[in-house]
Amino acid sequence: MTKNHRGPIIRMAPDDSHGAGGIQCCWCRCCTCIHIEFLKTLPGAVKVAETIISGLIQSLLINYGLRYSATIGSAFEGSLTTSSACFLTSAVLLACYVVSEKSYRLIKASLFEIMFNALACFLNLSSASYLAFSTKMFLWAQYYITPGFDVYPAMTAAYMMSGVVGVLYGADAYFSFRNYRSGR
Repeated sequence: MTKNHRGPIIRMAPDDSHGAGGIQCCWCRCCTCIHIEFLKTLPGAVKVAETIISGLIQSLLINYGLRYSATIGSAFEGSLTTSSACFLTSAVLLACYVVSEKSYRLIKASLFEIMFNALACFLNLSSASYLAFSTKMFLWAQYYITPGFDVYPAMTAAYMMSGVVGVLYGADAYFSFRNYRSGR
């Protein structure tokens, strides 16, 4: 048995198969270069969820945690850096996937998607656990003493959403790996 050391072979659909793309408008299709159908698939829904949740985490951290970043410590900085990087990269990938079906097929079949999702999974899960520890350790007492102290619930929501998005990135890494191994 001989092994093929050339790597995966990517087969592209012919260009005339893109007629289903775009937006149906009365009797014709507009913007056929846009790949809206991607958003209706499981990988599309996962990528949209990753982008939205990462943006929400970033918003919570900036709006509520920035004043207490010295109290929370490096867990705040690590979580903010992770959510910002994942939000930006996921948003760019989502935009590329929606604009071009060819980009979606090429990027999805590459190692980049696997490595990014696996790294984002690890970083989100580790930053969630570190932020959870710091939130419980440094903000819990202030929450019970100070009326209207809304930083503790916001940071709790941030680390819980970081855990959820970490699991989503893990699932996306698994789907990307399966896609990569299938040789599409």
